Amino acid sequence: MSGVRLELCSDSPETTRRIAAALADVLVAGDVVALSGELGAGKTCFVQGAASGLGVADAVTSPTFVLVRTYAGRVTLVHADVYRLHTLQDVHDLGDEVLAPDAVTMLEWGDAVAALLPDDRLEVEILHDPDDEDARRLHLQAYGTSWTARATALEEATAAWR
Repeated sequence: MSGVRLELCSDSPETTRRIAAALADVLVAGDVVALSGELGAGKTCFVQGAASGLGVADAVTSPTFVLVRTYAGRVTLVHADVYRLHTLQDVHDLGDEVLAPDAVTMLEWGDAVAALLPDDRLEVEILHDPDDEDARRLHLQAYGTSWTARATALEEATAAWR
């Protein structure tokens, strides 16, 4: 079941962080956010903003080489990067904290593991603007009954960037 689809505009990395921080107000334990986009599109920048909105005090850095980082906030944030993984079993081997029901999981390159994603999820595709190197277009697609119930809240949280 498909829920709300939004297209947002960001003119800078800081704006991308603000968008994600506003979105964090809608996130609850058990949410999975699958991030996709080219290298350098701003996936980690988006996670940094969401972490700030979730009350994470630690600096959020890319988990490219460690694969998973966990942060404490109003809800635990699990930040995983599955770019270098080759099989779905590799994703399972990351551990129980990934896709845990008591955490918000943000998966960079989540489109690569689409078969593992739950029915209730938010997909965020971040695209470079060909006319402005700092600008990005963010496509948010919410799936499942949980996100359908929060569609209005998601739309309100991100209204400033549509």
